[in-house]
Amino acid sequence: MRASLIIEGLEISAAILAGGRATRFGGADKASLVLGGARIVERQLAALSGVARDIRIVANDAAPYADLGVRVVADAIAGAGPLGGVYTALVDASHDRVIVLACDLPFVSAALLERLVAESAESADSRTGEQVDAVVPRTGRGLEPLCAVYRKDCAARARAQIARGELRMTALLADLHVRELGHDALAPYDGEALFENVNTPHDYARARGRV
Repeated sequence: MRASLIIEGLEISAAILAGGRATRFGGADKASLVLGGARIVERQLAALSGVARDIRIVANDAAPYADLGVRVVADAIAGAGPLGGVYTALVDASHDRVIVLACDLPFVSAALLERLVAESAESADSRTGEQVDAVVPRTGRGLEPLCAVYRKDCAARARAQIARGELRMTALLADLHVRELGHDALAPYDGEALFENVNTPHDYARARGRV
């Protein structure tokens, strides 16, 4: 049974961020790359569908996704990079908690997304009593802010950063109360592969080998 069904009253929105220019991949539409007989975006939608009904793709060109039956929304603020995509996802979301997922993560699983949702259900830190703004995995590379759950009201802080010209996702996280999922929490979900992204043709070849 999916997390969205076992956490009573908790409705989740979700967004796949596909608005990047993919400069390291020659401008290719990374979300439409095929792995194991399905496009990355299709793999992600399959994983998301178990935990969220309110799903959109954030992209400035809707044409590649016209056959998916999913609403496509353009960046609310042009040229703001991944932070702008997160901002767009948050302001467009129908619900208070929003899964944000970069389009170049083909191995993110439904089980991991369910865990993120479940962790987000605990809205306050048990130690400090502070509101938890985001649930973010931490790997050996650091925090993974583009596979995370955010509260919708984080949009205001994202918008303020963009206005200041501060577009780093790490800066946004520094301004939020973040619940991290570390190595032990991620281990049951095959943490080595979960966050393997497809940024270059070499990455794509490696991902195909993994499939």
